[in-house]
Amino acid sequence: MRLKLPQFWVALLIVGALMLGGCSTQQEASKASSPISTANSTATETSAKTTTEATSVSETTNESIPGMKDLPRLEGKATVVVTVKGSPITIEVDGTNAPITAGNFVDLVQKGVYNGLVFHRVVREPQPFVVQGGDPQGKDPKFPANRLGTGGYIDEKTGNERYIPLEIKPQGSDQPVYGKTITETPVLTHKLGAVAMARSQQPNSASSQFYVALADLGFLDGNYAVFGNVTEGFDVVNNIQQGDRIDSAKVTQGAENLKTPG
Repeated sequence: MRLKLPQFWVALLIVGALMLGGCSTQQEASKASSPISTANSTATETSAKTTTEATSVSETTNESIPGMKDLPRLEGKATVVVTVKGSPITIEVDGTNAPITAGNFVDLVQKGVYNGLVFHRVVREPQPFVVQGGDPQGKDPKFPANRLGTGGYIDEKTGNERYIPLEIKPQGSDQPVYGKTITETPVLTHKLGAVAMARSQQPNSASSQFYVALADLGFLDGNYAVFGNVTEGFDVVNNIQQGDRIDSAKVTQGAENLKTPG
């Protein structure tokens, strides 16, 4: 279902407040990953569109987006089973239409990054919105709950946070567009059960945080990178409460499709 207009704006205000709370510096703001409305980011992203050109996969070897060639890719599809409170959630991960976003997620699953992490944001009122998790800081039970949502995956090899570019494939296109939002209808949309990467207002700020759509959220299409969908266990997703932890996340099919540099 789609949000009715008055409730839609209330939901956006709630999510915007959750995203911005506690972010006092530019660096912190860039890490406060959350799906936000185009209304909150129109000025920033409109300006970005005037200076940023679309980048295709074929251009990545030229470092059109720095570090892009060093990111894992999923060439095809994979299945990931996320277990929460003993119950499985099956996710089909689509590397055909979102190779870098899907590759990043599958790579982090294989590394065990998501095991034990908290779902730090659950928004169901005034309308179903998202369940969000994936902040590695949440593995520490003593980490302040009000600061969750500000962290990403730290690459053990480099000691730096891994960021991935915004990746959205328009319908009818051979390649995804990188580093910018789009106005065309994407191949992968925010339908009920869609799994997508959370980010800040900076397009290329996604790292490890992801969210599951609790309703059809078409107003997010073209602004956030969807990379899969829940195929089984959506009832488990519907029962997730803020503070619940991921027991485990495992790749059950398609692991051979993950290609990592080097």
